[in-house]
Amino acid sequence: MQHSQLISRRSILRSFAATSAAIMWPLTATAQTGPVLTRPVPSTGEALPLVGLGTWITFNVGRDIEARDSCAEVMRAFFDAGGGLIDSSPMYGSSQEVIGYGLQKLGYPARLFSADKVWISSGSAGPSQIEQSRHQWRVPRFDLLQVHNLLSWEAHLKTLVAMKADGKLRYIGITTSEGRRHREFEHVMRQHPLDFIQVTYNILDREVEDRILPLAAERGIGVIINRPFRQGSLLDSLERHPLPAWAREIDARSWAQFILKFILSHPAVTCAIPATTRADHVRENMAAATGRLPDAAMRARMIAYVEGL
Repeated sequence: MQHSQLISRRSILRSFAATSAAIMWPLTATAQTGPVLTRPVPSTGEALPLVGLGTWITFNVGRDIEARDSCAEVMRAFFDAGGGLIDSSPMYGSSQEVIGYGLQKLGYPARLFSADKVWISSGSAGPSQIEQSRHQWRVPRFDLLQVHNLLSWEAHLKTLVAMKADGKLRYIGITTSEGRRHREFEHVMRQHPLDFIQVTYNILDREVEDRILPLAAERGIGVIINRPFRQGSLLDSLERHPLPAWAREIDARSWAQFILKFILSHPAVTCAIPATTRADHVRENMAAATGRLPDAAMRARMIAYVEGL
C-alpha cells in the first residue's frame, strides 16, 4: 500500500471515530416511504431523508416549457422515491421559478423541505430578495434559508434570526463550497446559533473532516453536502473503471451510490444534495439512502480504492 493511502486510512478512521463519539444520530426508515433512511435535524429532531435535490445549473432552463416539464418530472421522481429537501439560490438563474412551476404542477407535495439562500451584497436588500425568492417558489414560507457563500453574512444572519423568531422561517444556516473561507466559516459556526451549514464533501474532497464536521457535531448543527459528484466530473472519471465487487457489501450498485453512501455514512452529515436533469438518476441517487452504509473500516477501504485508480 502506498504511503498516501496509509495516511488516508489513518486520517479517515481518526476523523470518523472522533465525530462518532461526538454525535451518533440514529438512522431510521421513513414511515411513508419504506426503507429510505433519515437523520434528525440536530436542533429539533425532525427526520430528514439523507438524500435531497440540488438545482444548480440543472434547473436553470429559463422559460422553455418542455425543459420545465422535464424538471417537474425530476421532482416527481424525487418525491415519489421519498425525497424531501430541495435546495436553490437566487444565484441559480431561473432555477427558483422552475421549482415553483414544478411544485404547482405536482400539487405542492407535503414532504417538501424548502431550502433557499440569500445572496446579495447589500444587507438592507436581503428581505426583498428573500420575498422574491419565496414568490418564485410559490410557497408560504421557507423551511431553511442560508447565507450563500457568506456574502454579507453579518447583516443577513440578523435578518434570518429575526425571521425565525417571528415564525416566518424554520431554520437558518450558512453555506460555502469547494473549500473556500473555512476559517471564517468556523468562526460563524462558533459564534452564532445556526441550524445548518452547507459545505462541499466527497470521497476526494475531505478537508471538512478535520474541523468543520466535528465542530458541527459539537455545536449540534445539521450538515448539508453540496458538490458530492464535483458537478459530475468525479463520476465521469470513476465510470472509466469497474465498480469493485465488494461494493455490494454496502448495497451500492453504481458509482453514484458508492460515492453517496460514503458521504451519507459520516455521522455528522444530515443530507447530501446531488443535482441531476434525469428522473432515473434521481431514483438511483435516492437508492443510496437505502440498505447498508459503510462503517469506518469500509470507508477507509473505499478511499484507498478510489485514490488508487
